[in-house]
Amino acid sequence: MRSSHSPKEATGLEAVALHRAFGDLQAVDGISFDVHTGEILALLGPSGCGKSTTLHLIAGLEPLDSGSVLWDERDLAGVPPHTRGFGLMFQDFALFPHMDVFHNLAFGLQMLDHPPDAIRARVASMLDLVGLAGFETRAVDELSGGERQRVALARSLAPRPRLLMLDEPLGDLDRALKEGLMLELPELLGELQQTAIYVTHDQEEAFAVADRVLVLNRGQVEQIDTPEEMFRRPTSPFVARFLGLDNLIPGRVVRDGPGWSAETALGTFPVQAEGAGEVTVLIRPDAASLDGGRGPILEGIVVERSFRGSQLRAVIEASSGHRLTFVFSFWDGFPEVGAQVRLVLDPNRAFQVLS
Repeated sequence: MRSSHSPKEATGLEAVALHRAFGDLQAVDGISFDVHTGEILALLGPSGCGKSTTLHLIAGLEPLDSGSVLWDERDLAGVPPHTRGFGLMFQDFALFPHMDVFHNLAFGLQMLDHPPDAIRARVASMLDLVGLAGFETRAVDELSGGERQRVALARSLAPRPRLLMLDEPLGDLDRALKEGLMLELPELLGELQQTAIYVTHDQEEAFAVADRVLVLNRGQVEQIDTPEEMFRRPTSPFVARFLGLDNLIPGRVVRDGPGWSAETALGTFPVQAEGAGEVTVLIRPDAASLDGGRGPILEGIVVERSFRGSQLRAVIEASSGHRLTFVFSFWDGFPEVGAQVRLVLDPNRAFQVLS
């Protein structure tokens, strides 16, 4: 199980105002964050948002235009990649095809001049950790995709890196295998109290693996939070959309007695707000019911419905023309496509104002 961290805990890595441009493209534009000792931080975002470039800047594989990378408050400027004590695992695993499993794991330890007995013990320990005890003599091309992923992880962990950086490590695996490893990875890293940065474009993957998630957009930080808090309270339309929360409509917040309301094309709804003005309103997809309860009413036509295992997903077209997606934990008796529906929206959690 992942551990929780507070600001008072020891900070291993600090990234301060990182900048990196490639010609006119500002790939990383003032990114700042820290990673607590023993924490897994996920860098999440679409292709081209600056995730991998940020990783390379921290590893020392790309030069900084400006900013600082610190470990235990020591600036790493001028420290070569191979002496930073950081490990890096890529999507393609980058195993040596001409070496067996043992020599793949032993390579980094040999480069650090570890004695042979210590290398054998460490390799055996790492293979046992990832569930591959006895695989020392296996050839790389005899391994399945999941086994190669485990060998690559064991090889990255073998030199005891201060920081492990994983760049889309599950990207090439099939869904069933990825699901299993999403559960196993945080357990393995937690057992070692391994500080890690995990790069991915997959929100589900980031939420399953990380203690905290940092969402990047065009080289800048959109939000950094725990997975639970980020999903519960996205702070911008970009983050909401990236998490699959697409029920976004323009509105205007106005004073409504002691509280606030948002005036929208769908109606006027109660919201938590800090002042009046133009906003984007998120209508949460899991905050609607067909009957029961009291709250704002949304009427519309069912234009799509699909069975998703434990949930039913329905797209409702309101009279305003807006199409909104809702999820329900039941499906028996749900109206068919083309039917008129009347949804009750939970006033306490259905509406969120985004900046």
